[in-house]
Amino acid sequence: MASIKEELNDILMFISWRQFSRSYFNRSSSWIYHKLDGIDPITDSERLKLKESLLSLSERIRNCADSI
Repeated sequence: MASIKEELNDILMFISWRQFSRSYFNRSSSWIYHKLDGIDPITDSERLKLKESLLSLSERIRNCADSI
């Protein structure tokens, strides 16, 4: 199984992980970076929330693009 960071490689540099962590998890930037770097293992429920959060963000991006 690939690490979270490897799975997110294509978008890592395009997201403010500090803001993402605060907005979707109500956590600090160090929390999300520890998860991404594998310092703290990501739980199954956190993995699911990450997936749902990325889908939410993608929908917000799509809505912005559609309004242009």
